[in-house]
Amino acid sequence: MTQNASIAIVNAYVVPVAGDPIDGGTVLVENGKISAVGLDVTVPDGVRTIDAAGKWVLPGFIESHGHVGIHEEANGPAGDDTNEMTTPNTAAVRAIDAINIDDEGFRDALSGGVTSIVVKPGSGNPIGGQTVAIKSWGGRTIDEQVIREAVSVKSALGENPKRVYGAKNVTPSTRLGVAMIIREAFVEAQNYRAQRDDAQKEGKPFARDLGKETLVRVLDGELAWDQHTHRHDDIATAIRLADEFGYRLVINHGTEGHKLADVLAERDIPVIFGPLFTARSKVELKDRAIANLGKLAAAGVRVAITTDHPVVPINFLVHQASLAVKEGLPRDTAIEALTVNPASFLKLDERVGSLTPGLDGDVVIWSGDPLDVNSRAEVVFIDGSEVYRWEGDHGHVVERSERFSTAG
Repeated sequence: MTQNASIAIVNAYVVPVAGDPIDGGTVLVENGKISAVGLDVTVPDGVRTIDAAGKWVLPGFIESHGHVGIHEEANGPAGDDTNEMTTPNTAAVRAIDAINIDDEGFRDALSGGVTSIVVKPGSGNPIGGQTVAIKSWGGRTIDEQVIREAVSVKSALGENPKRVYGAKNVTPSTRLGVAMIIREAFVEAQNYRAQRDDAQKEGKPFARDLGKETLVRVLDGELAWDQHTHRHDDIATAIRLADEFGYRLVINHGTEGHKLADVLAERDIPVIFGPLFTARSKVELKDRAIANLGKLAAAGVRVAITTDHPVVPINFLVHQASLAVKEGLPRDTAIEALTVNPASFLKLDERVGSLTPGLDGDVVIWSGDPLDVNSRAEVVFIDGSEVYRWEGDHGHVVERSERFSTAG
């Protein structure tokens, strides 16, 4: 990552998200971390100061379910590493190993005020692999942008894995088979954990298995289980499996989640909802409606919003929130769904998600209310370093050639 910088944004309408808005407030970032937020903040000598009078200042948004960098834009099959669809259980694969940080989607993310992305494998397999949380810009390599190297394991129920393996005439070709693959994998992981622990107690060698190791991390609560599911019956299956094995379930998409909203709320199972700007392109989406997100939130379900980039361009994340407000989602909840909510339930909240002292200096200056479609992300900072600026009629991304010296 570039050298962490210090900035002071003053006279702004500050929306910390974790607290009440502050009219005429200051956000101070020192050495890449937020050090103060409030009305009476002393700015140290020598710190770059930006007068943001008339502007809104918010934390960078979080795309909590994207495929940026592993499903590259404008590269066709050569840039698509989203699914390793050669076996139904690919728990051992990692999204980080396929991310191209020069994918145009990352530049688009900055223009939409998105500074953090949870990149996930796709939904072709019952068990798709490990996800990774990264900053959307800043490093020479993807490793320098990592927030958390493993956030969750992606899994899929329903139509997608049925279609992929049914076409090959191999298991799983039905919903029964998909659930069986997941159940068998967790039973094997439980056995693996017991055998590993016994070997360690006895001081005996033990052969590692990367896939089973990953699922043990899920069983131990270290990693979440990101469950791709649309239909209400598949959501019920997701809950049933989570009850059986005791892992931390996060529903992804949740198109018909409103039909089980009370159950999800009672069990505090969060939903990453979306993408919202899509047609009813398959059977599972026949009941899709933007208003369903508001119904989930009204029932008390913690929600986030996803573009599922590149299904919907990642810079439209905030516009999806705007239309969700139009269709019944409270505006404060909409902002939370882009910030503190995904940070909390994906365990990123020690780094990102709000303007709170101690968190990373990922700050965005907006021309106005970001939920107003006429507003723009005018300046974007990651770890206190400026990475994007709107310059009158176009956006300027601070490219690597500008950030890193190539001199020997």
